[in-house]
Amino acid sequence: MRTINKLIVHCTAGNMNNSAQDIVNYHMKVLKWSRPGYHFFIDKDGNVTQLIPIDRISNGVKGHNADSINIVYAGGVDQETYKIPMDTRTPAQKVALRKLLTNLRSQFPRAKIYGHRDFANKSCPSFDAKTEYADI
Repeated sequence: MRTINKLIVHCTAGNMNNSAQDIVNYHMKVLKWSRPGYHFFIDKDGNVTQLIPIDRISNGVKGHNADSINIVYAGGVDQETYKIPMDTRTPAQKVALRKLLTNLRSQFPRAKIYGHRDFANKSCPSFDAKTEYADI
């Protein structure tokens, strides 16, 4: 098993109606990655889909993937232009994300929670994950 030091939260920066399969197709067919960028996907209804096993490295944050689990929620931008960063999490996504992070922290107690923006000049996940989940 990999050593997990980071749980990194992302947004898709796209349509909240996107599915887990949409994300997999984009990463693997359009970007030509060998695997998806995230281990878990949370749709607008709060359904969590595991995209790849946590013992495999994902393509979430360049230079930080070896010891990370990457989690993404659908949305994170305005739903008209898809250009303005915005916390669009539904109540169901908020519940699902908190539950998933809590479960992962129980499995990996040394792991710290971050947002993608903590490692890159991006708005992703369009909220401050470190502050919001400091109590987990």
